[in-house]
Amino acid sequence: MTAQPSAAGADPVPTGRDQREIDPDDVLLSVRGLQVHFPIRRGILVERQVGAVKAVDGVDLAVPRGSTVGLVGESGCGKTTFGRAVLRLVEPTGGTVTFDGTDLRELDAEQMRRQRRQMQMVFQDPMASLDPRQSVESVLTEPLRAHDIGGDHRARVRELLDVVGLPASAASRYPHEFSGGQRQRVGIARAIALEPQLIVADEPVSALDVSIQAQVVNLLEQLQDRLGLTYLVIAHDLAVVRHIADVVAVMYLGGLVEQAPSDELYATPLHPYTRALMSAVPIPDPDVEESRERILLTGDLPSPAAPPSGCRFHTRCPFRQETRCDDERPALREIRPGHTVACHWAEDIEAGRIAPRESAVVEPDVSTA
Repeated sequence: MTAQPSAAGADPVPTGRDQREIDPDDVLLSVRGLQVHFPIRRGILVERQVGAVKAVDGVDLAVPRGSTVGLVGESGCGKTTFGRAVLRLVEPTGGTVTFDGTDLRELDAEQMRRQRRQMQMVFQDPMASLDPRQSVESVLTEPLRAHDIGGDHRARVRELLDVVGLPASAASRYPHEFSGGQRQRVGIARAIALEPQLIVADEPVSALDVSIQAQVVNLLEQLQDRLGLTYLVIAHDLAVVRHIADVVAVMYLGGLVEQAPSDELYATPLHPYTRALMSAVPIPDPDVEESRERILLTGDLPSPAAPPSGCRFHTRCPFRQETRCDDERPALREIRPGHTVACHWAEDIEAGRIAPRESAVVEPDVSTA
């Protein structure tokens, strides 16, 4: 990998995968105004709704066919709920989810069950997502039986295991007999068993050792090239997303704050939240790591049950301008072709006309640099 400067401190960041030919107009998954609100109810004899947790609150996202879109953000921002809502594992409160021209919210339960053959999910914890009482063969043949797929199931199991790099003998073993990386390979094999078009990968490597993460990420890339898969990868690890994604969307408190092609986002992040996330990514160079500036976020993530007025990030933003930021919620707008950001002052921050608060910047220790 080569390196290029990052706007968040002019530090080098590794470039990711080679850019592939993707038609941005050939959209496989289109999400518009998606909302997932969980009601808050109180009462002893009669429950009544007194509020709502706005886990996802008006998200627009397009996933072109054959691409990988990364969705990043800190824990609690709503990204996992978004991924589950796309597959209707969680029912959306509002908005539309269109998959290959079909509005998923208009499908009944049986129609949605058939549609899920084209949409599968890889879960974060491979041990929790596999039935410990089932052998790998049973795990992999279950979706084939559920969707009435004929043919030689045992041969299909051997084929799936070979595709994900596991021996045929693994079919007779149980989940507890595998390492974490091997269990995740079984989970991936189950996800591709029905030959889907879209895979939603929810933190697919966060439960794995660092030495195994690269192997699983490389496997996902190989399967995409081999099977023509489309990925929505949900993660908090910016380095993983940087390596695999063509487009990266940044989520904060239920909404998107920035979206851009991967290389551009990592080179020139425009939203203050994205800049803070980038400055927290460790650089594998001790000299650079000791000398670069970091932007610190103060305070905790606000509750999605009572989000701040105006810009939802203003309570933690090191570039906050009180009047407008406190009162007016910024819309996601295009700054450059394909690069959108929800910040009133993105251009001024990039040009250096607005500086972060001194308390939010950690200066390098020049005595040890």
